Amino acid sequence: MHGQEQAVSAAMRPRISLAAAGFAVIGLGASIASLIDYMGSSPTFCGESGCATVRESAWAHPLGIPMPVVGVAFFVAALVLGFVEAPRLRRALAIGGALGAMFLIGVQAFAIGAWCKLCMVADPAAIAYAVAVLGGATALRPTFARAIAVPAAALVTVGALALWTGGDAPASEPLLPPGTPTFVEQAQVPGQATVVEVVDFECPHCRRLHPRLSAAVAKVQGPIRMVRKMLPLPNHPHAMPAAIAYCCADAQGKGDAMAEALFAARPEDMTPEGCEKLAAQIGCDVERYRRDLPGAEARVAAESAEMRAAGVHRLPTLFIGGERVVGSGSSTEELTAMLERTVSKHAAAR
Repeated sequence: MHGQEQAVSAAMRPRISLAAAGFAVIGLGASIASLIDYMGSSPTFCGESGCATVRESAWAHPLGIPMPVVGVAFFVAALVLGFVEAPRLRRALAIGGALGAMFLIGVQAFAIGAWCKLCMVADPAAIAYAVAVLGGATALRPTFARAIAVPAAALVTVGALALWTGGDAPASEPLLPPGTPTFVEQAQVPGQATVVEVVDFECPHCRRLHPRLSAAVAKVQGPIRMVRKMLPLPNHPHAMPAAIAYCCADAQGKGDAMAEALFAARPEDMTPEGCEKLAAQIGCDVERYRRDLPGAEARVAAESAEMRAAGVHRLPTLFIGGERVVGSGSSTEELTAMLERTVSKHAAAR
């Protein structure tokens, strides 16, 4: 019986080895396609907003190296080791690649908040390659046919990905991609690039991102409209008075001025009395401000419920056109690039 199991295992090893090579070829093709998008002036393969958000994120160029370069190097190494008797090195590479792929999937899910189609081919391919290697893949016998087949298969994969992703973004690309939250769609105004910011004025991450966003808006040529949605978090005791104050000021057309004042204020000063003083300083009608307090409270409650129903749970969350930005990691340059893309889309749609 034991001998039969060994015979079956030996018979399966060539298939597992070919599967490992196949997964490496798929990952290499996806990495090459992604690198072409990174290096080009416009995306050739993946022009969707999720792909663009990932490419523009702080994670896209570790140590200044485009992330797809790492992918190409990994999968080329995997293919080379598929023809070399180096089982320990092959296993080490496979395990490292799988751990890196799982980490990058987590980065897209929890740090960037967007998904790249090509990444979601390359990263699972690395995991599947590791499963095959750990499942018994051994070195394949190098032959001329296989030497030709590997690059040919990689090119076929690149072509298939071009068909799947749809190639360049079409000239009639919609201003907002499918799946954009309703509240973002409703905030749009024809001819104006719109930034929808879900904000808690006491949130330290919101405060950290604010000066970078302001600097990016100042750099961009073109009309940009700011729309803020209130989501005061319960663990920030001064966030609710600040949100209510913003809504009262916004009702008088002074929302932007109040937002600047609240971000500049110390959190402990954002009491109801402190917020009323800020309202007076920016020129609000204080009597109207007081009359508007109940309505502002209702607006904050409604917007908070709407944001949570839409799946917004982490702050800051921005929607620059159709691109979602989650967290405070985006640089001024990254935000500027997103704003410029949104302004260009609106200009082209006129």
